[in-house]
Amino acid sequence: MLKLSHTGRPSDEIIAELEAKRAEDVRWADGRTFGMIYDGGPSVHEVAERAALLYLHENALNTKAFPSLGAIQSEVVGWTARLLHADAESAGFLTSGGTESILCAVLAARERGRNERQVTEPEMVVTETAHAAFHKAAHLFGIKLHKTPVQSDWTADLDAMADQINDRTVLVVGSAPQYPQGLIDPIPEIAALAAQVGAHCHVDACMGGFVLPFAEQLGRPVPPWDFRVEGVDSISADIHKLGYAPKGVSVILYRNRGLRRNQTFVFDDWLGGFYASPNLQGSRSGMPMATAWAVMQHLGLEGYCALTRDTLENADQMRAGIRNIEGLQVLGDSHYHLVAMASDSRTEHPPIDVFALGDALMRRGWYHDRQKPPDTLHSTVSNTNAGVIEEYLRDLEACVEETRGERAADRSTEYSTLE
Repeated sequence: MLKLSHTGRPSDEIIAELEAKRAEDVRWADGRTFGMIYDGGPSVHEVAERAALLYLHENALNTKAFPSLGAIQSEVVGWTARLLHADAESAGFLTSGGTESILCAVLAARERGRNERQVTEPEMVVTETAHAAFHKAAHLFGIKLHKTPVQSDWTADLDAMADQINDRTVLVVGSAPQYPQGLIDPIPEIAALAAQVGAHCHVDACMGGFVLPFAEQLGRPVPPWDFRVEGVDSISADIHKLGYAPKGVSVILYRNRGLRRNQTFVFDDWLGGFYASPNLQGSRSGMPMATAWAVMQHLGLEGYCALTRDTLENADQMRAGIRNIEGLQVLGDSHYHLVAMASDSRTEHPPIDVFALGDALMRRGWYHDRQKPPDTLHSTVSNTNAGVIEEYLRDLEACVEETRGERAADRSTEYSTLE
């Protein structure tokens, strides 16, 4: 077992060891990582780093002690609400990321069902493409989860969802877009299903909240998904994804303060005094909040539109290149920034095992997430990948020829931290 050193160490020595530990990490700064890190460019780095230093030690637990963080949260939530077409009645909080935003939405739905409809055995309905965080929330909060299949085009099967909705349903979920294949669920129809029983409707836009509004401004067709849809009660949107802020900051938004109230915990029977927390954390760093504020102010609408334009063009180029390779296919008709690449059995050539293909690409420095079923290499394209797509497609073609007929021994699809 490792032991902490008895005496302290010089700072230069410590930093050198940390730098050495990074040797095997993915090379996201080279544009060869499709996901996890989202790079807005040098000027975004600079403003975020300067804001981070200012708020490195501040604690967002108590905004009476740090009123600047209260103002920062209010302004970031307000800007996001405007992007998602919420009105003046909307309200929300900042969280540490998409998982916490989803957990908060599920908790609020459970409490709303208890408070408004006296539901004591709550249930929720999601599709099989909904984020795993909904399953985590169901486990943590004692909610029975119904997972419904998707259609052949990877969008929600509304009939299957309707079959699972009943008078105990407190939450119905749609995604904009869902992560595995990048498709936007039929949100108006999902919201209408929820409304039939008075259930809460949440839209998970952690991946799309800072892409779809700008894609729409750029003239790309976007189906209805945000607060313009009647019956949408809450939306989660991650600023630390395509909002280009550092990890970890996300927004959970509600149509009004009454809905948001179901999320908060208030306790006044403690010798330590009145305690209240807006989300799942108590003490939390003000640093991510400040960096999100700084990045959003730095980019503005024009900056986000420019980054989104580059992102969508990169993704379009990637999809077209994949479709031109015999034996590969893109799953679903995504028009945005998520690309799911799978083997296409409709070919006379030897089959392609995409996990063997992914291993070959990794040897050339390209990193994808793995998914199944079906076996898939997943890419979240962003401005990080600007300027490298042509090189990627050349390497992809070469790796396809190298690996035709091979099968990877490692079939794992881990997206986790277990050690």
